[in-house]
Amino acid sequence: MKEQLAGALAAEEAAIWAYGVIGVHLREGAEQDQARAAEDLHRTRRDDLVEQLATLRASTAPTPAGYELPFPVTDRASALKLAIQIEDGVAQAWRVVLPVTESAQRVDALSALTDSAVRATKWRKLAQVTPLTLIFPGRPTA
Repeated sequence: MKEQLAGALAAEEAAIWAYGVIGVHLREGAEQDQARAAEDLHRTRRDDLVEQLATLRASTAPTPAGYELPFPVTDRASALKLAIQIEDGVAQAWRVVLPVTESAQRVDALSALTDSAVRATKWRKLAQVTPLTLIFPGRPTA
């Protein structure tokens, strides 16, 4: 379980970093508010994971000072594309937590997966990407 939680932690940290890049390229108002809310939720989930891993006495890799983006983010379209990719990646990270958890932890993991899948759908809608949803959220597509 430690390994899966550490993977979810890494995905949450990457999402926090990415939203700093994404937000500056979105339209002011609702889009930037949505990005800020997503970043805040990822921060909360990250903090919860740090606590869980500390309770399990699990060590994790230090958070990198920065991340290499999969492509340049220079405008709204590329920011939306990154937001979709980030949320799909977070959902994938939480999907592998499900089978190694029980009770409240499993509920939390499913909530995290679902939240990311819903956010990815919202970003797809803004980007006018189809299909809007994935058949199995959190399942690798490639």
